[in-house]
Amino acid sequence: MDSGQLARYIEETDGISKPWLLLQLRLKKLQERRDSAPPDEYMREVEELHTALMNLGEWWVGIEDEVFKP
Repeated sequence: MDSGQLARYIEETDGISKPWLLLQLRLKKLQERRDSAPPDEYMREVEELHTALMNLGEWWVGIEDEVFKP
């Protein structure tokens, strides 16, 4: 799945309110330009994504059924 397909999936499933999907889209876009990005810029962006992922924390605890429904 490329970033365009993932973006359409997020739109079609109302995933815009699901932060983990938005991070996944950012990661996919970064992966797609890995070969053209300078190594230091690529690593900086990977670190930013990692920080953003860790900042999500456990916000979903107690509402798992609501946010992770298929």
